[in-house]
Amino acid sequence: MSKKAFDKIAAGLNEALEIARGNAKPSKLHVPPEINVRSIRQKLELSQDDFAAEFGFTINQIRDWEQARTRPLGGNRAYLMIIQRDPKAVLSILRSVAAKRRSAKKAA
Repeated sequence: MSKKAFDKIAAGLNEALEIARGNAKPSKLHVPPEINVRSIRQKLELSQDDFAAEFGFTINQIRDWEQARTRPLGGNRAYLMIIQRDPKAVLSILRSVAAKRRSAKKAA
């Protein structure tokens, strides 16, 4: 284990001890509820393959998430929350970027 990793773990443990002793208050984090990828995909009436292709995921990610073998974390989780909130806007942005790339390739 690297010294940096050890130091982070030690700092976390010290913080937990201080909270347990009543000397510090825990940080408040807003963690949204689990993301139901299947319901997002079905609401958009897309197959697993089409959902993966439209939004830039792999088919294996979609299958793993939907079958609860893994769950989306970090950036993927945030991205799925945005897709869930406004899928038309996300698709519009993605298609616009793709169109610009195609135009740039043709011009070159």
